[in-house]
Amino acid sequence: MKIYINSLLSGAKNARGTVIIIDVFRAFSTAAFAFVGGAEKIILVDGAQKALELKKKGYGDICFGEVDGIKPNGFDFGNSPYEISNSNIEGKVLIQSTMAGTAGVVAAKNADDIYLGSLVIAEATVKSIKKSKPQIIDIIAMGSGGEFRTDEDEQCALYLRNLLEGRLPDIAAVKKLILTGNESDKFDDSTLTHFHPQDRELALQINSIPFAIKVKKIDGLLIASPVDTH
Repeated sequence: MKIYINSLLSGAKNARGTVIIIDVFRAFSTAAFAFVGGAEKIILVDGAQKALELKKKGYGDICFGEVDGIKPNGFDFGNSPYEISNSNIEGKVLIQSTMAGTAGVVAAKNADDIYLGSLVIAEATVKSIKKSKPQIIDIIAMGSGGEFRTDEDEQCALYLRNLLEGRLPDIAAVKKLILTGNESDKFDDSTLTHFHPQDRELALQINSIPFAIKVKKIDGLLIASPVDTH
């Protein structure tokens, strides 16, 4: 098993084998909490207008995500695990669009398998991947807007690699490193009301959710669904 760590949209475009697309703050933490809340599935797209068009055509019930961190016009929810975890989404089909996470999934056209990556589902993701014994695993830290590396995604990538290789990193140390990063500061800025402080708290509940999230292409759509690892 060969494990690679790459970053940003360029990394996603070149990814091969079993690919993990990481977006800790906040896309794939939000997706994980959506499934905790009973969402049926999530359709992933790389643009707010695409999401709205799919909803209009009846493919999904709810649009959520962000453009520059902010909920786009016409969306039901933003890119917030706190917001989604306090909403009634049970049995709903969701459509998600973000500038980093979902854009990375769409860009990973050469992947054999795609998993969503975040810290809340890290351990479950590794368990699921190990079952299939892939030869190549490419871990992609999407960063900010898919353009700039960020501590939380890079640390998540390292954490996943360590778990895949049989090591058990200090969770408290991982969290501390992330909290000293500049992306963490957004959640303490009272002028950035779309970055709820509890988004950070929920996203850093490492290994708190017991399922992985795998993406499959069905009828031309990228569909994310939870995978039981037991």
